[in-house]
Parts: sequence; C-alpha cells; structure tokens
Amino acid sequence: MNTTILLISTDRATELRHSLPAALAQPDAEVIVLDNASTDTTPELTREHGARHLRLERRMSWAEANNAGIRAAEGESVLLLNADCFLEPTFLEHARTALAQPGVGSVAPKLIRTLGPDRAERLDLIDAAGMSLDRRRKNNLVGHGRPSLAFDTPGRSFGADGAAALYRREMLNDCALDGNVLDPAFEKWASDVDLAWRGHLMGWDCAYEPRAVAYHVRSYGPSSRRLVPEGDRRVQFRNRYLMMLKNDSRASLARDLPRIGAYEALALGFALLRERHLLRGYAEARRLAADARRQGRIIARRRKLDPRLVPFGLEPQP
Repeated sequence: MNTTILLISTDRATELRHSLPAALAQPDAEVIVLDNASTDTTPELTREHGARHLRLERRMSWAEANNAGIRAAEGESVLLLNADCFLEPTFLEHARTALAQPGVGSVAPKLIRTLGPDRAERLDLIDAAGMSLDRRRKNNLVGHGRPSLAFDTPGRSFGADGAAALYRREMLNDCALDGNVLDPAFEKWASDVDLAWRGHLMGWDCAYEPRAVAYHVRSYGPSSRRLVPEGDRRVQFRNRYLMMLKNDSRASLARDLPRIGAYEALALGFALLRERHLLRGYAEARRLAADARRQGRIIARRRKLDPRLVPFGLEPQP
C-alpha cells in the first residue's frame, strides 16, 4: 500500500528542517510539503530535500489546507502530518500493517511529547495514544501526560489525533462532504474528532498502533490550554456543538441526555465564571448550525452504523 505523506508547514521551516527528512525516510511514500502560504524558507527547504512542493497562495485554516492536500494526494493511504511532529524510521511500516486489517480506515499512532526536534528535548510522557469521545460528547487525548511506556498494547481507538494520522483512501472518500474530508467550518480544532466520528458512522474502525511512534510538540492540549489564544479556545468550544448536529441522532442524544445535560451546566458555569469569551461560542455555533444540520442529513442518508452504536468512550488499554 503506497502512502502520500502530507506535511503541512505554515511558517514552520524551523521544525520542517527536521520533520521533512524523517518523513522522506519512510519507505514507499510520496512526501508532499503542503506550503500554507509560508513567508519563511519552507519552499527552499522543500527543494533542497527533493520533496514535492504544493504551494497554497492564500493562507488557509488547517482543515482547508489539508483538504487541498488530500485532493492532490495519489496514495492508497494518506498520512496527515504536522511540521512539529517527527516520525521514527519504522513509523509508517507499523502504521500500514495496522491499516491493512479488515475494516480499519484509520490508524492512531503513539505520540510522545517533545519540546523540540532534538533527542535531548524528548519527554518521558505520552502526548496522545489516540483520541476518545465520551458520552457527554467531550473529546480528549488518550494517555496525555502518562509515562511513555504506557498504552503499549495495540487495540481499537475512537480516532487519530490530526498531528499524525494515517487514513485509508476509501475511508476519506466515504467521509467527504461537499468535496471536503475535513470540515472547513471547524478551522482546526476538533476537525479530526469530527472526521473520526463520521468514519465510524460510515462503517470504519480506527486501530491504535503503539509501535508507530512519533514525537510531537503539543500546542493545544490538557496541559497547555491556558496558553492558547482565546479565539482558538472558543472555536474548539463551539465545534463540539457542530459535531453533535452533524453526527448524532435523536435516539443517541436521548439515551445520553442526563450526561450531556450535566456537562452543559458545568460548561456554562465555567464560561460564566472563568472564561466569558466562550459565551460567544454559543452564538457562533448558532450561526453555523443550519449548514451543520444540512450535512447531518446527508450523513444520515449515507451512514452504515446506527449512531447509538458509535463507540463512545473507546480507548486502547493502558
């Protein structure tokens, strides 16, 4: 199974200098540097290493840029990769083995936290062993902050974190809406969770493969949320509602209403008392709701799995 690696750089030449050679070292893979209107040395670095250069002349969101890359990719599988994520030499070998299992549409690798590209900057901490989505419809990074040797058993996952996520081409085709795999309305935050949820509805599983290892500089996670700009936190807050409007069903929501209602009360209280800028997220979700519902009707016609059977809370064994 040949693979296209989409390595996105938005003025990330410093990290790209290290992540690009690691990507090029993967066997049977075409590497496309997705140059998101960078103003640094991203083009020069790409040419220096002989990778394919896809220049986006207009700065796009992470979701929009990766959609453009997916349309240009020719591989039977596609690895979405951030410039601040550094692959081990055997990453793709192990990830593709997991992807070859029947019914598997995506692979979540083991991401280890690092402060930078150098070996000395690596931390003995897991960044993500896949993603989870619980029955409150709250997403999280599995294993974040646990020792790096934890979560060492292959298994099933709800989804793969977008920093390094391998997808089967057939799954991406099944999940595309309006010609887009990732929802542009999400901009970045939780667009990978939305795709994972939709993948389950379309009948695809996600495999967790701990032998596929990469080192990631986390910019937004449970341990760094307070450092993230307010606008990004608000987008992540509102995108939870868009995911529910698109992917949930009335029966599934009714079953989990007590959990969802309790969480909503806590979220509103947190916004009122701690982060009042999040209150604008409700208005933004309302503004985007009509299109989310429209997409939800398309998903409902195409889905192969009853939404009540979506594996909420699924995590690999620690």
